[in-house]
Amino acid sequence: MVAEQIIVVALGGNAILRKGDKGYPEEMWRNVYRAVEPIVDLYLEGYGVVVTHGNGPQVGNILEWFERAKDVIPPLTMDIATAMSQGWIGYMLQQAIGNAMVKRGIKRKVITILNQVLVNPLDPAFKEPEKPVGPWYQCEHADELARERGWVFKRDPRGGCRRVVPSPEPLDNLEAEAIKELVSRGYVVIASGGGGIPVYDSGNAWIRGIEAVVDKDLASSLLAIKLEASRFIILTDVEYVYIDYGKATAKPIKRIKAYEALKLLEAGIFPRGSMEPKVRASATFTIKTHRQSIIGSLDKASEVFKEESGTIIEP
Repeated sequence: MVAEQIIVVALGGNAILRKGDKGYPEEMWRNVYRAVEPIVDLYLEGYGVVVTHGNGPQVGNILEWFERAKDVIPPLTMDIATAMSQGWIGYMLQQAIGNAMVKRGIKRKVITILNQVLVNPLDPAFKEPEKPVGPWYQCEHADELARERGWVFKRDPRGGCRRVVPSPEPLDNLEAEAIKELVSRGYVVIASGGGGIPVYDSGNAWIRGIEAVVDKDLASSLLAIKLEASRFIILTDVEYVYIDYGKATAKPIKRIKAYEALKLLEAGIFPRGSMEPKVRASATFTIKTHRQSIIGSLDKASEVFKEESGTIIEP
């Protein structure tokens, strides 16, 4: 199957772990299989499909494993943790999508790319960490961990506190050309996992990893732009983008122009580290490509793909 149009689908963390899950493999497999069925529907409709995914809880767990084992095993770096999470989550998505293809009577054509994303080592984010990773903690416990381990925590708009790490702006996707080639050959490609492995140019195009976690939505938008995607879709744990989210005055946004979305961002309407990067990523894609983006619920993915649900951001 060779597609003329590419859709980039960015899966939120709830594709792997849902709030209240403990992180057992059977929970993750259940969530993954639920997430991939609408994606295979898109593929069967003739679209080229690129799937990106978050890794916040997973990379946070990996970093905590490093911390707990540091007296026995030398701890590794955040870029290596992201690479590990790409393999972990990519494997699960790849197997589930492939099995869903076989169930539909088509050849298994899905592959995961170990994907590097270029960042600037002088990005201000390295001085002001704000990207949430790992599990939610009671804020009293988070204060203890901050004192014990030197971690930085911030309150999450959805409740509790989460560890935050540097999240520099993604500048380039180093495997975009390979991804486009694989899509042209009929593969569903899983790429830019966890925002991509953060690397920087240390001189003469010699790249090295760096201690950070790139925002998944911004990196997905960058990839969608480079692939000249026809649509960019973010699937998360809410049905719409809201004004006054979590308040009695909450109001869903069903359609909005990209420039209007940017004005709301400038006004600080959306929480940083939560909906803010999703709106910015979507509006950026739409402004740069003059093509539509959508933010919607993973549980209503089929409706989102048909434009029957979700916040539609228009040129």
